[in-house]
Amino acid sequence: MTTNPRRKIIRLQGFDYAREGAYFITICTHNRLCLLGEVTDQEMRLNALGRAIESEWLQTAKLRSYVTLDYYVIMPNHFHAVFFLQNHERATRRVAPTKENSPSGPAPWSVGAIVAQFKSQVTRRIKSSGRLPNGRLWQRSYYEHVVRDENDLNRIRQYIEDNAAIWVEDEYYSP
Repeated sequence: MTTNPRRKIIRLQGFDYAREGAYFITICTHNRLCLLGEVTDQEMRLNALGRAIESEWLQTAKLRSYVTLDYYVIMPNHFHAVFFLQNHERATRRVAPTKENSPSGPAPWSVGAIVAQFKSQVTRRIKSSGRLPNGRLWQRSYYEHVVRDENDLNRIRQYIEDNAAIWVEDEYYSP
C-alpha cells in the first residue's frame, strides 16, 4: 500500500479500531461546501441532504447490532458523531490473504468499515435522488478519536450539543 506523503496519518498505530469502546468521528463534505443545511439563530436547520444523512446515520445501529449511537450533529458542511462498539463475533475471511488476493479497505466491524459503509450509503441515496450538486459529497477521509474516559466523552458530547451555537467560531465554519 502506498501512502501520500502529504496526507497526515491520524490513526493510533497498532490500535484495533474494531475493539469495543467509544469513538468520536467527524466527516466533512467535499471541499467543505455547505450542502447540508444552515445555522439560523444558533440552531441547525437541515435541508433534504442533511435529512438524508440523518436518516442513514440512524440506520447504522439498526443494521449493525454491535453499534450503539450516541450524540451526533449534522452541520452545514460536516457531521460529528459519537458511537459505541460492543463485543461481536468476528467471522474469519473466506480466503487466506496472499499478495494476489490481499484484502483491501478497512477491517470488518471496525470504525473505518462503519464510516465507509455510511458514506457510501448516503452518497448512493443522494445520487439516486438527483440531489447531489457537484458529483461528490464527502471528503476522502474522516477524523476519528478514541474516547478515553467519561470526562473525554462528556467534553465531546458538550461540544456536539453546542456546535450550532458556536458555528461562527467553529474550525469548519464557512459563511
